[in-house]
This record gives sequence, C-alpha cells and structure tokens, in this order.
Amino acid sequence: MTKLRAYFDHNATAPVRPEAAAAIARALMLTGNPSSVHAEGRRARQMVEEARAHVAALVHAKPAEIVFTSCGTEAANLALHSAKSALGIERLIVSAIEHDCVRASAAALGLPVTELPVDTCGVADLSVLAKLLEAPGKPLVALMLANNETGAVQPIAEAAVLTHHAGGLLLVDAVQAAGRMSVEFDGLGADMLFVSAHKIGGPQGAGALVVRTGLAFEPLIRGGGQEARRRAGTENVAALAGFGVAARLAREDVHEMSRLADLRDALEHALREVAPDLVIFGEDAPRLANTSLFAASGLDAETLIMALDLDGLAVSSGSACSSGKVARSHVLAAMKVDDALAKATIRVSLGSGNTREEVDRLVASWSRVLKRTRDKMKSAKTGADASALAEVEH
Repeated sequence: MTKLRAYFDHNATAPVRPEAAAAIARALMLTGNPSSVHAEGRRARQMVEEARAHVAALVHAKPAEIVFTSCGTEAANLALHSAKSALGIERLIVSAIEHDCVRASAAALGLPVTELPVDTCGVADLSVLAKLLEAPGKPLVALMLANNETGAVQPIAEAAVLTHHAGGLLLVDAVQAAGRMSVEFDGLGADMLFVSAHKIGGPQGAGALVVRTGLAFEPLIRGGGQEARRRAGTENVAALAGFGVAARLAREDVHEMSRLADLRDALEHALREVAPDLVIFGEDAPRLANTSLFAASGLDAETLIMALDLDGLAVSSGSACSSGKVARSHVLAAMKVDDALAKATIRVSLGSGNTREEVDRLVASWSRVLKRTRDKMKSAKTGADASALAEVEH
C-alpha cells in the first residue's frame, strides 16, 4: 500500500491550480502566433494580454509595465542587465539573503558588488544600507520582499526611500511574496520587481518582470519586437494563460493566508511541545503566513527529509534551486546560525490544500525521528562515559 502524501513545499513550487491547467489546455488547442494579425493570431494575442492584465493586478502595476519572461531567474538577469546597459548603474548593493538568481547574476555583471547584511532575524539592516549608499557611483539595491527560506518580510518601502534619495534604483524579488501578502508595486517604491507563475499555482516556465513606466530599458534577448521590444521570442501562450488564471485566483484567495498562519502557528507550537529547544528562524520578524524554518539540535536535515518522505511527507531544507542538494544555506550563514544547527534545519511551506490532520502527521513523524536520534546520542554518550570510567579504574 502507498502512503497518502502530504505536500509541504509550496515555496519550491505550488501545485498547479485546476483552473490554470484547464486554461493551458485550451490555449494549447488554439492555433496562432500572437504577433500575427489574422483572427487566429488575434485570439492568441488576447490570451496573452488577458494574462498580462491579471499579473499586473496581482502586484498593483500597469499592464504595460509587465514584461513576460520564462521564469523569475530570467527576470532577475534581465533586470540587472538592463540596469547596467540602459540605466547607468555603476555598483550593486545586494542583500545577504537574496536568491541565487540575483546573487549569481550580480556577480557576473562586472560591477562592484557590496553585500547588505541582515540581523539575526534575517531582516536587512537599513542603517548599514544608508551608509553603503553614501559611497560614490550610482547604485542599484537588490532586496527581496519576502525570503524564500525564512519567510521574513523586508522593509522595502523604507529601503526605497533611502535608495532614491541617493539617486539609486531598487530591484525587488517578489517571487515568494506574490499571492501570499499584498504586493503593491507603486506603494513599495520599487523600480523593478519580478514574480514567477509556479509559486502561485501556475505552470513552471513563466515569469514576469515589472518595469516602472518611463524607465529606460535594454533587452537581454534580441530578435523580434515581442513584449514591446523588451524581450524577444514568441510568447509561450499556454504557459501565460495559466499564469494569468493563477494570478487572478491568487488575488481572490488572499483570505486563505489567515488560515495558513493559524496552521503554521499550530505546527510550531506542537513542535516546541516536543522539543522545547526548538529554534524557529525569523519568528520575531514579520513573516509570510505559510512559511516556517526550524531546527532542533542533533538532527541531520538530509536524513530527516528522507525519513519524512518515507512517511509520505514532502518538506525541504530551504531553497530548491541547488540541483536537489542539501547544502549550507547562505541565508542562515548571513543570520550567523552555527553550522550544527543549520544542518538540522527544515522548511515547511504551506498551501491551500494543507490541513490540520496533515500537520499533526508531520509533527508525529518529526517527533519520532527526533526521539530516535536523541536516544542514540544518549546511548552513545552513556557508552563513552562508561568506557572512560573503566579506563580510569584500570
């Protein structure tokens, strides 16, 4: 018999919404290039523009500010490329908790990069940002809205004021935040912002970069005139149709976040009842309602993930963008978490399908692994103490 699966890894990718899948299927059955002027092409174009309107509404932006991409990673690369090529950026300030798509792209840009530190809760230190902005050269600041590992929400609006006062630009990764909290492009003060379809129940392989009206722009991919000459290549109509539907439904489901916050709090309370020494990372900072990153000493994340998987429970140790490896988290390193505790860290990211019964199963399974591990540690220590005593007596 197969165990009933429970999925707790929505920050890696959310299950595709049935309505999004249906929209994708309908789009796949249509013929027509959205750049063609005949009836078939106009139907495809209509699908793309409807999706653009829904994605724009999700982040309270104008449809004309949306540039569709293949994913959030491409959007990040496109934003940084354009900032250097068209906006005269001379240096980069990148927060220590940014996703690797920003960190790696920034490092490859050929400009000076300074790391913006975070506190022990994983929140960017704006006093340090203010000092960094005093240095010469036009800066671009990259600061994510909500961290993918801890869920910690960052002070974007305040960072925007500081950045603009220094004559700089602000790039915001809203991949995890979109659909899980209110995202208002104008209200945040971002100059560019990016999102991804598969985090909100859309398909993998679709993303969007939001570019403030009037901002000079330089494409990364050249060819045709698609996306108002900002990103060449025939649009992935089916994926964008699914993206648009997922964005519309995500806006309608914002009320679900209060239920997920209660579920997350219940999970953390139950885990702490089992292990009073449990560490919940970022718990004193504003967090996404669906995200919990926690650890108890003595455990090994890789072993724990496999044990939970065998019990039908899908969790992760943090970001899923590292080729399936359980590696040292740069986010936890930035928060100055010691290596032993970092190696025990598990991330649970909830979604609309999760129930209290599933959370109870997760707590029970995690507790069994913890007990086995600590019993072994206790037994080993007892054996070592007995051997040491025998050696002394001898």
